[in-house]
Amino acid sequence: MNEREYLGNFEMMVLLSLLRLGEGAYGVPITNEIEKQSGRAVAVGSVYAALERLERKGLIMSRWGKPTAERGGRAKKHFSVTASGLKELRQAQKTLINLWKGVPELKG
Repeated sequence: MNEREYLGNFEMMVLLSLLRLGEGAYGVPITNEIEKQSGRAVAVGSVYAALERLERKGLIMSRWGKPTAERGGRAKKHFSVTASGLKELRQAQKTLINLWKGVPELKG
């Protein structure tokens, strides 16, 4: 990832949801996890758009599962966080913690 490029809030939520769900998560469970943790409705299309951006940046990788009958013979695309994605999340966490520490109005 380019040094000048920062993770957006939604991209961080997608990455964190992927980590919470574990290897092989796909769009609908990721969407549900973000909704559950944020209390906000999320369009599955916006999750897939973020997943595509994150994959282009090398922060996640995907693989196709086996076709299933309940999906009309179509396969699910499963995602997992790469080492680079984990590194970027850790850096974002560190940066945000440092920024929060410097805002006295938000303590407590």
